[in-house]
Amino acid sequence: MTAAGESAQRTVAAQAPRSQRFDPVQARRDFPILQDRDLVFLDSAASAQKPQCVIDAIANCYSHEYANIHRGVYELSARATANFEATRKTAQRFIGAADDREIVFVRSTTEAINLVAATYGRQNVGSGDEVLITEMEHHSNIVPWQMLCEEKGAVLRVAPIDDRGALMLDEFERLLGPRTKIVAVTHISNALGTVNPVAEITQLAHAHGAAVVIDGAQAVPHHRVDVSELDCDFYAFSAHKVFGPTGVGVLYGKASLLESMPPYQGGGSMIETVSFEKSTYAQIPQRFEAGTPDIGGVAGFRAALDYLTDLGLDAIESYEQTLLDYATKSLAEIPGLRPIGTADKKAAVLSFTLEGVHPHDDGSILDHEGVAVRTGHHCAQPVMEHFGVPATVRASFALYNTTEDVDALVRALHVVRELFQ
Repeated sequence: MTAAGESAQRTVAAQAPRSQRFDPVQARRDFPILQDRDLVFLDSAASAQKPQCVIDAIANCYSHEYANIHRGVYELSARATANFEATRKTAQRFIGAADDREIVFVRSTTEAINLVAATYGRQNVGSGDEVLITEMEHHSNIVPWQMLCEEKGAVLRVAPIDDRGALMLDEFERLLGPRTKIVAVTHISNALGTVNPVAEITQLAHAHGAAVVIDGAQAVPHHRVDVSELDCDFYAFSAHKVFGPTGVGVLYGKASLLESMPPYQGGGSMIETVSFEKSTYAQIPQRFEAGTPDIGGVAGFRAALDYLTDLGLDAIESYEQTLLDYATKSLAEIPGLRPIGTADKKAAVLSFTLEGVHPHDDGSILDHEGVAVRTGHHCAQPVMEHFGVPATVRASFALYNTTEDVDALVRALHVVRELFQ
């Protein structure tokens, strides 16, 4: 970044309240991949880059602290177990859970939602019952509920969104009824950036006796989440979107609900006793953690959560909102650009199409210009259908992005327009 660029970037950051400022230029230096190549990375909604502290934590685990956990009586295994469980406590504090037993380690948000559908869902949804989702959901929060409804003879209801990509809350409330057993919603849409009123949604659902499952994959990296304040029943997120490694995620569930649920998978570590006649199961959360976990990944996950805590999520959110405003205004000046998703409450995601250009061509040319964006349906095909497009270009921002990145995107889009005129 040039000296002039750093000055402009700090001007943008300084527009945030004084108590919520942080230095985006310094934060960017924490990410090695952004230092060793000329890369404008605008695909953090798919998977975020990793700071050096996360890379170091994973390397340290395998170099100095690795052993299998929960089984060994020797010192190295005991230390590895303590480190693993320390991550559970870190995750508990990070999302405001009341008890670390409410934190279940899974592979991803996708697995977390499937776990709830296959356990709580099978126990509590029957023929004629209803599961309510929204039109903006990621496929991971659609398909598991479709599978459950097909198995149980239940009905999947879909609350619509308006032409700005905001949930039509009155229609959502109208779809709630005595047969609604589960409400499953995204906290922040990956395809639109829309921030849903999840606290209000939870209150409405609970008033009708429904359990609430929140897909928090896009929210946790950018927004302070307190599951106790939300009072949701389940909340899911992935490590790789919070600047941690792939293959690790969290399912939060209220302890009373987790204790009532059967295991998701059978095998080692999730049992209390096994005989050929009968097996009994471990207490929560181990009941849902069959097999050897990703021990090194969990170590990196803790480092990522600590990193975000040190920076301050309120500061990150404030900065990213200012950056989003800058990017929204900059892209609005490009002729033929149609924004997809313009809700009043948005996270740092900009989806759009460019007149006369297929999004895949957009993405290829932008890549040639050194700008990495995501193109396609973003695992949200019903959203594309709603807006009448086959795909969009999606630029998603994170704490390491700057106004210079936005300017580079704008310049590259002008190159696209010139090529297709």
